[in-house]
Amino acid sequence: MSEGFGIESPGRHHPANRQKPARWLVLIDAGGGGQLARLFNESREQIAEFDASTEETSSMTGGLTPVRGALGAEWDKALGGHSHADRAAADVYELKV
Repeated sequence: MSEGFGIESPGRHHPANRQKPARWLVLIDAGGGGQLARLFNESREQIAEFDASTEETSSMTGGLTPVRGALGAEWDKALGGHSHADRAAADVYELKV
């Protein structure tokens, strides 16, 4: 008799399927008065988005100094849905990996 007690064991993990770590955190206007926190990997592909007023945002940015504005060409694709003014007012944090 197995020691699984009728519960199937989970499958093996595949380390190759892991997502790249977050490298950039961008705090940008959400359009309704609030702010969004958007996480990007090193190639500036979005990997998460959440309300910037959460506790997680302050814990991620603690001790870091943001760069004001995300107007560079490297942000064009990643932040293409935001206005020029929103991008100019955005705070960009480079996270320690």
